[in-house]
Amino acid sequence: MAPTHEMSNGVPPPRKKRIGVMTSGGDSQGMNGVVRSVVRMSIHMGCEPYAIYEGYDGLVQGGDLIKQMKWDDVRGFLSRGGTLIGTKRCMEFYERPGRLVAAKNMILKGIDALIICGGDGSLTGADKFRSEWPSLLQELVEKGDLTQEAVEPYKHLNICGLVGSIDNDMSGTDATIGCFSSLERICEMVDAVFDTAASHKRGFVIEVMGRHCGWLALMASIATGADYVFIPEKPPAPGWEDEMCQIVTSHREWGKRRTIIIISEGAQDTELEKITADQVVKVLTDRLKLDTRKTVLGHIQRGGLPSYYDRWLSTLQGVEAVNAILDSTPDKPTPVITIRENKIERSNLEECVKLTKSVATAIKEKNFEKAMHLRDVEFKEYFNSYKLTTSTEDPRMKLPKDKQMRIAIIHVGAPAGGMNPATRAAVAYCLSRGHTPIAIHNGFPGLQRHHADKPLGSVRNVSWLDVDPWVNEGGSELGTNRGLPADDIATTAHCFELYKFDALFLIGGFEAFTAASQIRKHRDSYPALRIPLMVLPATVSNNVPGTEYSLGSDTCLNTLIGFCDAIRQSASASRRRVFVIETQGGKSGYLATMAGLAIGALAVYIPEEGINVHMLARDIEFLRENFKNDRGASRAGKIILRNEQASETYTTQVVADMIKEEARGRFESKAAVPGHYQQGGKPSPMDRIRALRMSIKCMQFLEDNFAGKSKDEIMATEDSAVVIGIQGSQVLFTPIGGESGLEAKETDWKARRPLNEFWRPLKSTVDILSGRPKDTDCCTECGKVLSGDIPQPLPDVLAATKSSFGHPLTAVYSKD
Repeated sequence: MAPTHEMSNGVPPPRKKRIGVMTSGGDSQGMNGVVRSVVRMSIHMGCEPYAIYEGYDGLVQGGDLIKQMKWDDVRGFLSRGGTLIGTKRCMEFYERPGRLVAAKNMILKGIDALIICGGDGSLTGADKFRSEWPSLLQELVEKGDLTQEAVEPYKHLNICGLVGSIDNDMSGTDATIGCFSSLERICEMVDAVFDTAASHKRGFVIEVMGRHCGWLALMASIATGADYVFIPEKPPAPGWEDEMCQIVTSHREWGKRRTIIIISEGAQDTELEKITADQVVKVLTDRLKLDTRKTVLGHIQRGGLPSYYDRWLSTLQGVEAVNAILDSTPDKPTPVITIRENKIERSNLEECVKLTKSVATAIKEKNFEKAMHLRDVEFKEYFNSYKLTTSTEDPRMKLPKDKQMRIAIIHVGAPAGGMNPATRAAVAYCLSRGHTPIAIHNGFPGLQRHHADKPLGSVRNVSWLDVDPWVNEGGSELGTNRGLPADDIATTAHCFELYKFDALFLIGGFEAFTAASQIRKHRDSYPALRIPLMVLPATVSNNVPGTEYSLGSDTCLNTLIGFCDAIRQSASASRRRVFVIETQGGKSGYLATMAGLAIGALAVYIPEEGINVHMLARDIEFLRENFKNDRGASRAGKIILRNEQASETYTTQVVADMIKEEARGRFESKAAVPGHYQQGGKPSPMDRIRALRMSIKCMQFLEDNFAGKSKDEIMATEDSAVVIGIQGSQVLFTPIGGESGLEAKETDWKARRPLNEFWRPLKSTVDILSGRPKDTDCCTECGKVLSGDIPQPLPDVLAATKSSFGHPLTAVYSKD
């Protein structure tokens, strides 16, 4: 039987590439984002997308379970949990006869490319399917199920994998789709028991998922400040009860009122003996007489809305998967889309799966060092950092007296989620190594107002108990503001000399970067300022030169998409409403662009591009056509995001009013300004765990490079004033000064942002996936560029024209 392609006058039309997308294995938050981005990117690239419902079972059953997808079929997918196209175990696909039927169904639908989002088992099955494809087609021809002519156009099967798993158990990638949303569920639950645990001085043992992977347990322990963690990759030796009880007892002696133990469902000791939550409860109850309760979170970890990160990750990986399919050749290995630090990459699927399976083998062979190494590059580092925060009194960790430093910690700029966890991690590291952590309260104005004779001045030594509760606290417990050292540099230098600071750790946004720059430039005049300066970017705007990620930006984006999700419900309820939402970000459009990517905004207005009347006219016409075409049937509200400084003239209210006026009663438009709501709330799990990792890296950098050094030695190196940041797939320390430093080469001082903003190319992705027409587009029917003078009447032209997005062009195109 031949594929059923439409024909006109007996001549088959040019065959468009047909790409199938499916979700398989356990569900995870973000899978729907994959389906949406694959469908819309496929249409944008001139392909025809098909959704394969119920995973491999749909591929075997065929028929209505393999359905062509249109642009609007995936509207609203981004904010939904689970997988809307379903997933199901399929024993038939494990056997060759089942794969033979699946191959036949694909040929009948004209599909020769598959994008699969699932775990290692699902992706292994896909890779095997690809390797067997030629022999499967040959067998179908030999059996007479298909003709040679029918299979000829499909002799090569292209496959691309995306890892959807809450366990984050795939080697070769830092994160899998769904893992951070699951971690967020866990942290919500643990945060919720903090109060009752502290009220009754109780202990809680919390069991989380993960099978052979301890990522969820470890990251949850870091993000919630748990006292002890059990993970399969780094199991305790028999007799673990003694170590756990010793740590819990020491924390109680410091004055801690709650005890949190997190255990992975795959926990065991070094002899591979199972450790259960009930065993841990019994030990705490019997030995320490703690009132201890057990909580098994179970499948609640799979539920709920996807977090910002999983929406971002699934969207960009889905786009990259389509590009990878179109780049594929028969001789290239099957790719899997991965992420390292902040960079989306293509990796070899077979190699990643092989490494993943070798972790379980290493654990089985009791080679736990190898198991830790085979996880992503951050895993072992996170574990070691976590251990430092649970035991700050180990004398073996202390440095010699001549290497111990007095490290001042200050918050600068607007508050951001992650400031407090970063401070907590820095203090823990300092105490464990013998350094003296010193907190400067209320920023540089607090320091400049400080009087040494006051019992509680702005400069205070910090104990572990002071900062331990800050693990999940938002804002800034030290106090922060936009004051700078240059406001009174002489007093600033005097305080540095008075308290004999050996290093300054600045946590904050562009103001923290500016403060470090000012101190660096005044070193010649004030010897007390000749100390190493370390900047850890923490700002919702993510506008600090030298990094692609700032603490607090993930928290803010989670808050912002939650706000947008709620607003969209209002917009959807009326079925004809547009909301123009104003985001923060200063002169940087990062927040608006990334939020637009994560919520599927119709349009995003940013300072880097500005707003003009042609842009507004184009988007208003686009809105008119959208509402006209859906005839009120769609419940998906429309959202436009506008950065607070995108334009002085076209304010958020003005834009909303213009849309309302031009709608002519066909739909409504409202303005919404979340304002400082975007800076509030508890830090997200990502901001908490990255705060720990980055903060400890900063302390180690100061220790390794400057402990015991003289002021002359410090001044001799450009690394004495640096910014830590994620750049692509690496964490780097970049000098602030010097000929090639950030001050001279990477900073737009007037706009208070980096000169080269890494996220700018993603703006076009937002427009592509929303279907927003470009300023200039071509008619695919006549090939004419629709710009400049447009033939009239305009509605007739638009009705006869199709854009590259697969639906009618609706914009008034400008000569720009």
